[in-house]
Amino acid sequence: DDTGVSVEATFQAWDDERIYGLGQHSLGRLDLKGCVVDLLQRNSEISVPAIISSRGYGLFWNSASVGRVEFAANHTRWVAHRASGIDYFVYAGQTPAEVLRRYHELTGFPRRMPDWATGYWQSNSYYTSQAELLAVAREHLSRGLPLSAMFVDFMHWTHLGEWEWDREQWPDPAAMVAELAAAGVRVMVAVWPHVSPQSKHFADLLDRGLLVHGPDGSLAVFAFADRAEPSGVDLALLDLTQPEARRFYWDRVRENYHDIGVRAFWLDACEPELSEPAGTLREAGARFARGHGTEFAGMFPLFDAQAIREGLDEIGDDESMILERSAWAGSQRYGVTVWSGDIQSTWESLRTQVGAGLNMMASGIPWWTTDIGGFFDADAESEDFRELLVRWFQFATFWPVVRLHGNRHPDFFNSGIFSSGGPNEVWSFGEKAYEVITGLLFFRERLRPYVQQVTDQSAATGMPPVRPLWFESPHDPVAVRVEDQFLLGDDVLIAPVLQRGATSRTVYLPANARWRNAWTGHAHEGGTWITIEAPLHIVPLFVRDGSDLTIDSSWFER
Repeated sequence: DDTGVSVEATFQAWDDERIYGLGQHSLGRLDLKGCVVDLLQRNSEISVPAIISSRGYGLFWNSASVGRVEFAANHTRWVAHRASGIDYFVYAGQTPAEVLRRYHELTGFPRRMPDWATGYWQSNSYYTSQAELLAVAREHLSRGLPLSAMFVDFMHWTHLGEWEWDREQWPDPAAMVAELAAAGVRVMVAVWPHVSPQSKHFADLLDRGLLVHGPDGSLAVFAFADRAEPSGVDLALLDLTQPEARRFYWDRVRENYHDIGVRAFWLDACEPELSEPAGTLREAGARFARGHGTEFAGMFPLFDAQAIREGLDEIGDDESMILERSAWAGSQRYGVTVWSGDIQSTWESLRTQVGAGLNMMASGIPWWTTDIGGFFDADAESEDFRELLVRWFQFATFWPVVRLHGNRHPDFFNSGIFSSGGPNEVWSFGEKAYEVITGLLFFRERLRPYVQQVTDQSAATGMPPVRPLWFESPHDPVAVRVEDQFLLGDDVLIAPVLQRGATSRTVYLPANARWRNAWTGHAHEGGTWITIEAPLHIVPLFVRDGSDLTIDSSWFER
């Protein structure tokens, strides 16, 4: 119904505490103290309403409502614009890891990441046909480059809401999947929760009440292209808050994708994407079976992932992956990998990715990645972008999932339905970039056993695989202020280069350890700042002294 009230809770706070988590936001900072943050789901803005404080407690605001939170000097104020009551959990621990474990005990522990998923993922926005995708994959493999997954993006379908291949452009997807599987490469397919009025299922879903409506009984819609209408149609949204809708969705995904060997599902536009009604937020224009959109839309990504994961569980499949553009509290228990959305291809955007990813770790979402190079407005022939791409690749190599994706200019392909970007393969950006990126691909292959060890630990304990320095060194007064470095597991320290034209980098080495420069072999005492050379081919990288890891410059060779 349309009844409901706004609720809020205000807590006394310490002016010297630091606040982390809350999902992913493009604030360009790690510590959220002093920020006012909107709680709503948008492309590249992810609301997971859970925080960790440097004072040794965590708080989970158990509301999916649109709202906001204020982290002021002397108070913290949580607001839900529509709710039936106030519900939150506070939990404490002696260490940040213990606090985060308490959160996982409430909302679920991560699923184990399949071994294959820690390899390199190749994507573009978008490959327009089976022939094009296979040509790229074959070229990649013929060059002897590591490859674990290829991506089939939107517009591969007949219509949105049919979840079927367009056989004109993808004549034999089963053969394509089988060929790539024989080479050790999985296929990931884009799956949207929207339904075109051109879909053969539209009338049935409408009659069964499985589509999201607006307050006046009309459908809540998202204006976007469909294959039959490239100029755009009003897409309906499948109401995945309903078990019947989730079953319908999974059945189509299973019979058209999983049954032919697809083992990775890319849940896009799942915030969910809806058009904005005049004068209000889009959530206010949606009515789910579960209730008012303002109150419940924040959970939609959770239901989207639930539909696919529960279907996979029914058939005993624990090797498939889910990649999703949004998340909510508990998404980790469905094994969701979240990527940071359609972000700009700029140096500023790269810098924001550090805090975005690390705060997702503090929010209990351990599988996170970023579009290497950003998504929008990159000129693939620009030397500035090529430098940015290399530095972004260096940053991304140390996260659970490594994926090259984006819409590059100039556009070389057009399917006649929706313009696709130019080439986005590792050899598309000149010899200098190719040489460095190739080294990173082989480095990642050598690092994969360690990455798998770290992700397995995360699934078992909730310990994030990638950690800000404050997480490991909460009592080091310098480490807790460093926001542009991070650790992969216990033993690998990364200080990515985030400035255009930089050829050196100042690095803080956390106290109570010695750190070995992976490039020079020289060991440095912790608790110190050092400046190291970092020309384009070098990512500042240190290994904890005493670790079994033997990382050195040879790891970056073919």
